Amino acid sequence: MSIFANNEVVCHFKTTTQKMKLDYYNPKNNLLKKYIEGYYFISEDKKSEQIKYYTFPNNFCILSINQKAKVELKENSYLVTSAKTNEISTDIVIRYTEPIEVVYKNAVDEITIYFKPLGVNHFIDSPTIFKQPSMVNVIPFDDFEEQMRVVFNQSDREIQIELLEKYWLSKFEMKNLMLMEQILADVESDLNMEDIALKYRVSRKHINSLFLRHIGKPPSEYRKIYRFRNALLEHKKSKNLTVLSHSSLFYDQSHFIKDFKTLTKVSPGKFFKTVDTDKENIWLFV
Repeated sequence: MSIFANNEVVCHFKTTTQKMKLDYYNPKNNLLKKYIEGYYFISEDKKSEQIKYYTFPNNFCILSINQKAKVELKENSYLVTSAKTNEISTDIVIRYTEPIEVVYKNAVDEITIYFKPLGVNHFIDSPTIFKQPSMVNVIPFDDFEEQMRVVFNQSDREIQIELLEKYWLSKFEMKNLMLMEQILADVESDLNMEDIALKYRVSRKHINSLFLRHIGKPPSEYRKIYRFRNALLEHKKSKNLTVLSHSSLFYDQSHFIKDFKTLTKVSPGKFFKTVDTDKENIWLFV
């Protein structure tokens, strides 16, 4: 449940010498690239020990598919354990504003897909997915479990990728989200909500309802997380927190620190000492 910048990631954990390799890929298909940030595979390893880390808020829609596993989603935790059953389990995380503790009791077969903001709307035509911050045991399509089992049971990774992308392309439906796309761009450029409402001749209440319907969170929350993620990218370029707060579109340093603590539960100074922001997989290992 994180984002990676490179194609192959080996994660080192402070508590053990055990390593778990996660293979991350950007979509090969140009159409999928517009709507999916990327996806990764975890392969079952009988020797793997427990893995625990924290992942921090982002604005992606995260869909995880497991085989031979049991998944428990709670308010601020995500627990995965291996299971004897051959069933496919799928969970979706739409919204979280605090760190989530992710625990793998042991490595399992998993595929996790990161849909860009608005991206999932073109694949899953279900208004219910944005009704709650997360859901387990999701069956998005009648043939989903059968086709994902075919992907998992294929040993060749290139064929797995081909099958996975072919399947999601078969579910793609172009939808007219132009207004929402324009409003989203304005929110990301830090235009205030009153000006956005005037620009499109709609009410702020209507904009809020559009966000809840298509992204699953209000624009104020989306903007806060967008600024936070931007700060992670800008950190290495900034001389101090004051410069970083302004380059990340925060009003001032106090506003930056307040939002940062809300989303990470620690101060910016402590966070940047603990987490390597050179990588996009912003994890805090425990």
